Amino acid sequence: MGVRCIKVSAVYFAVAVILGLYMSIAGDYSLSSVHAHIALLGWASFALAGVIYHLFPRAGENRLAYVHFWIHNIGLPVMMISLFLVITGQDLFLSFLPFGAILVVLSTLLFTYNVLKNVRSRF
Repeated sequence: MGVRCIKVSAVYFAVAVILGLYMSIAGDYSLSSVHAHIALLGWASFALAGVIYHLFPRAGENRLAYVHFWIHNIGLPVMMISLFLVITGQDLFLSFLPFGAILVVLSTLLFTYNVLKNVRSRF
């Protein structure tokens, strides 16, 4: 699961950088919160989860890691696309935002529980 998380985080990184480039070229930074959340929750946090899962196979090779991966990768795009649409004036999608955010929080709690339960010192 570790390598899969790292690969997906690279996609989030590319999306965050492309969005940052777009904002810079357009001179419109209204999407900064979307950019920051994709960079932090998609790229940085998910890459770190991947590294942890790779270094500690007991944490990365169980059902909790699998569920964490999928809940995070459903919740984050829903949250970010909804936020993007709301910021651009399409309030119809406002109701999807908390749904995605709740999924991201749940995935984070699953990850935390998994780490506390399965990451152990090798000594």
